[in-house]
Amino acid sequence: MTPPWDQPATLIDLDGTTPLIATVRDCVRHFAMFKPAAKADARILLTAPVARTGRKTRTWVLNPDEIDALAYQLAVEQDD
Repeated sequence: MTPPWDQPATLIDLDGTTPLIATVRDCVRHFAMFKPAAKADARILLTAPVARTGRKTRTWVLNPDEIDALAYQLAVEQDD
């Protein structure tokens, strides 16, 4: 389910704040700095869809729980 870190993406929130257009890595880093309320409203729009576990179709949007998992994965990779 992990998109390439250097894939272009857009971090948006449901409150209408200006989106961040960057790589998946930068969007995830930015998301990691959000407060819990902002994280709940955040989504990442991808430029190429990714497969999700348990779904037959691929998706263009990552939800907060998926972004949080990517933030954890990124933190683990940086510690290595």
